[in-house]
Amino acid sequence: MSQEKRLLSSDSSVGLLDAGWFALRAVRCCLSPFPTSRSWLSTRASLLGHKNLLLMGPPGAGKTTVGRVVAHRLGLPVIDVDDDILEKTWKMPVAAKLAAVGGQRFLEEEGDALCNFSASGCVVSLTGSNPLHTAAMQHVKDSGLVVYLDVDCEDIVQRLARMKVNRIVGQEAGASMRDILRYRKQFYERWLNVRVLCGTGDTVEEVAEKVVKAVERYQNRDAETYVSTRTDQGSSNQKTYFSDVVIEGLATDGGLYVPKNGFPKLDAREWLRLADMSYPERALVLLEKCVHLLDVPPVDLRTMIFNAYGSNFSSEAVAPVKHLTNNQYVQELFHGPTASFKDLALQLMPQLFAYCLPQMCNYLILVATSGDTGSAVLSGFSRLSGSDRHRTGVLVFFPEEGVSEIQKLQMTSYREGNARAVSVRSDFDFCQRSIKRMFGESGLSGHLAVEYGTVLSTANSINWARLLPQVVYHSSAYLDLCRDGVIKFGQPIDVCIPTGNFGNAMSAVYAKQMGIPIRKVICASNHNRIVTDFITTGECDLRGRPLMPSHSPAIDILKSSNLERFIHHVSDGDSRLVRELFTRLDAQQHFRVPGPLVGRIQREVQAGWCSEDDCLAAIQSVRTQTGYVMDTHTAVAKVVADRLQDGSCPVVLCATAHYGKFAPAVFEALDIQSIPEDPVEQLKTLASAASGPETHRDMMRCLEESGRRRHTVCQPEYSVLVEEVENMIQDSFLKVM
Repeated sequence: MSQEKRLLSSDSSVGLLDAGWFALRAVRCCLSPFPTSRSWLSTRASLLGHKNLLLMGPPGAGKTTVGRVVAHRLGLPVIDVDDDILEKTWKMPVAAKLAAVGGQRFLEEEGDALCNFSASGCVVSLTGSNPLHTAAMQHVKDSGLVVYLDVDCEDIVQRLARMKVNRIVGQEAGASMRDILRYRKQFYERWLNVRVLCGTGDTVEEVAEKVVKAVERYQNRDAETYVSTRTDQGSSNQKTYFSDVVIEGLATDGGLYVPKNGFPKLDAREWLRLADMSYPERALVLLEKCVHLLDVPPVDLRTMIFNAYGSNFSSEAVAPVKHLTNNQYVQELFHGPTASFKDLALQLMPQLFAYCLPQMCNYLILVATSGDTGSAVLSGFSRLSGSDRHRTGVLVFFPEEGVSEIQKLQMTSYREGNARAVSVRSDFDFCQRSIKRMFGESGLSGHLAVEYGTVLSTANSINWARLLPQVVYHSSAYLDLCRDGVIKFGQPIDVCIPTGNFGNAMSAVYAKQMGIPIRKVICASNHNRIVTDFITTGECDLRGRPLMPSHSPAIDILKSSNLERFIHHVSDGDSRLVRELFTRLDAQQHFRVPGPLVGRIQREVQAGWCSEDDCLAAIQSVRTQTGYVMDTHTAVAKVVADRLQDGSCPVVLCATAHYGKFAPAVFEALDIQSIPEDPVEQLKTLASAASGPETHRDMMRCLEESGRRRHTVCQPEYSVLVEEVENMIQDSFLKVM
């Protein structure tokens, strides 16, 4: 046995099974002396069939000990690469081989030995350096399932120090243990099938249990299906998976997709592991838990996430949290390429869409926007390449008079390829209602599929793949406060969110479901206060209610689509109730939830609204006190938080857009009289009046390059919008002959 193995086995924090080495060897031979139920063992072992379970991780991760425990639980033979392959092949201890040949030669000979490995139905503990040899890892991966024991770097450093191990394979002179462990992580993440996130201080038994559960999850994709908010569970035998809901967008019965079994929950030690990670690393861990790896393998998901949250964001932190005043913090969600929070989802969602895309047809993404979604969708899908880009078109409908001039310029700057934006002489609700109607008309969808080989989908927050990535930034805000010492994990925070379509608020509710200690989700409305009225009264009443223009146009929405997901959530999945309520809303423009449900709604969320004058006054007040300039939507959140939040815990305001997107209103708030006509000059003028945040580089570049371009303006008739869809398809895709 190698020196590292002996030290690891004697380490009390890792430990061996008390029954000793004889018991472990007996397990290898399937002659366990432990009392067991053979039917239980055969059931657990059948999770793998003839595949091997390959435990991978850095030195000191506990692979050997965990492997023995897992093998015993599953009733499988156990193989340790160091003890059972390398030392038997070389006929000498591993440490002696390393001293004899040196690090580089050792890696080569270790890889050669592993390439001759042949076994099935075993638990195999790999060495920490096996993943550095490509051919060897490909060989063993072909034999089974690679489970990565993702152990905290500091835990490993401390464990190796206790074991008096001060150098590992490949560690050159002058390189610290932490540096080499961080360097190796890229290799582990290249080969994994399943990640087991090990919390700080997890015992070997706890890690082993996580491994078994991870294997069970891998083999049970049917446990992670999706249902419509309007379909009774059990009424259909059809399984709907993540890859299905990404492409379909809206359920066939008009409902919205939600996970049938809810969200996975992380424990406190797992959350604390995420506190010191970067935003992309946090996103990877959380989304791996929410997206089944048979839909999107972790290796591919990692590529997408690091592509989504890279140099295209102007802040390395992606979604930084900054102190504002007193107990209030702002999470800046506007550092993406289009300067709004929509980028946090829409730099990733198009990649997920393209990955799940069937090979036989083209797809046209229809989007209704109140301002920010449109440019974010156009930006995200424009980053696709090759056949994915050619087979995917994007058509955005926006209200001609309901967006800011800068928002309009951003959207209409996309005029090449399979992407365009057209305006409608109506409001957002008409645009969204028209798109939903198109999805619901089987005659139209059938005509487009047969005539043009094109299927419709959506990238609004009714699409699950749009909503899911937003859970990450609410989680990340809390973790930032923990990392910076503002709170300890477990202490509550409130979040205050400018609310229109309720997707942002819903994603905060889901973050809470995953284990983030959010006390209250506070929804902030402008004078179009339909969400506030609903939450305070339980009544949604659109009758005779006009949509009023505001300084915060992104939340100028009356019919909030994601309220449907929220009611489904607070009613414990009562799809019959949801179906009745929203059918009534479509027909009568009104519904009221049952009395007992109002109390549950108000325990989950609070809501308030802000006048136009108060919005501008908040911008002026904060700038006077701190030098910080908020956009109009963040100002709405600030006003509502001041009224509703009791100050007993921190409150995070979601800064959903850069102030430059709403320059005229900010000029008015700051009482700046000489307003340049050119949008670029407007941004420069505002930047000179603010100490933060900085002028948005991508927005500035977009405006400098776009200039004022003409765009199509449609009359508010459903048939006209359908005609635009057909024109878009004809211009973008080859007609099926």
